Amino acid sequence: MNIDQFTKMLAAKGISLSSRQLHQYETYYSTLVEWNEKMNLTAITDKEDVYLKHFYDSLTAAFYFDFTLPLKVCDVGAGAGFPSIPIKIAFPELHITIVDSLNKRIGFLEHLAKVLELEKVQFIHDRAEAFGQNKEYRESFDVVTARAVARLSVLSELCLPLAKQEGTFVAMKGASAKEELEAGQKAIAVLGGKLVDSHTFSLPEEESERNIIIIKKEKSTPKKYPRKPGTPNKTPIE
Repeated sequence: MNIDQFTKMLAAKGISLSSRQLHQYETYYSTLVEWNEKMNLTAITDKEDVYLKHFYDSLTAAFYFDFTLPLKVCDVGAGAGFPSIPIKIAFPELHITIVDSLNKRIGFLEHLAKVLELEKVQFIHDRAEAFGQNKEYRESFDVVTARAVARLSVLSELCLPLAKQEGTFVAMKGASAKEELEAGQKAIAVLGGKLVDSHTFSLPEEESERNIIIIKKEKSTPKKYPRKPGTPNKTPIE
């Protein structure tokens, strides 16, 4: 996907980008490739692939959820900033918090925010399980996002405790979403969530399946969740 295709396909979905925003995506790409030589951020470095599989793919969440408001968004395990930084560039009013367990990645994100001149962003080095028990952040976000971090039953335990009541958890998944959703129903309910919608579509050009799962936080999450680091993965709520 070249820049022209990227711009036109987003415009067709109602997302119009200014020359400044397009310049930010260009800077994002060059910074990602430059830092990727020093540390492992992504296996995808070809420019057209980055635009399709990282930037456009991240923005597909905005096709099904309204990011135009100045929402407080937490992105769990964002790695090199996906999906929240591409979304933040397109919707500058968002307040973004990224939590990641690797300090080197946090260093990259802090540098990236500086070169992209992003405001209202913060990057926190922590395990998602510990972060979800932090009183300062627990149940404080309008939206929590995660892109292919873990299977949905595990991901729900990491993300739903961070969403405030009436907030939303937006999970971005691949082809296994249907099975994950079936296995994750118990976790979603236990953690105070309710499935609102699930959208299936194909990523342009390569035609691989993508799913956006939207879960509403209806009730407060029981205090014992998330459990200790590593526990959700070892013994998921299923």
